[in-house]
Amino acid sequence: MNFYTILASGFGTGYAPKAPGTFGSLLGLALGAALLTIGHLPLLFGIVAVTAFGIYAISRLPEHAALDPGWIVIDEIAGQMIPMLALTDLSFWGALLCFGLFRLFDIWKPSLVGWADKRHDEYGIMGDDIIAGVFAWAVVLALHLVSPL
Repeated sequence: MNFYTILASGFGTGYAPKAPGTFGSLLGLALGAALLTIGHLPLLFGIVAVTAFGIYAISRLPEHAALDPGWIVIDEIAGQMIPMLALTDLSFWGALLCFGLFRLFDIWKPSLVGWADKRHDEYGIMGDDIIAGVFAWAVVLALHLVSPL
């Protein structure tokens, strides 16, 4: 296993026997929570860094032109961190909401998420989860209008 495979697999979480995307999302949730405790700017930098490293690592894999293989979860890690930007403070319920909404949009693949998923390159693999994360972020922001999170 080379460095790019380790990175793309979320340090091995992508090799979980069942639901590797969920395990990758949980790693993204943990990383996002750790960065959010420092502040929103470190979280934003973390998202940008994971996204950039993900695009680079996937482009270096021989399988990158194929359909998004389940073991590549760096896209879930980056996408899961995005809705956490909408949280004012880290809380169990806020993190759970971000996790649930991201997974919903990632699995459902509405509109732009599905469009990006049809690309069969590193930008499509990363892009569908980035867009799913932005959709979840928008819902969390909208929920701030009715209730603090």
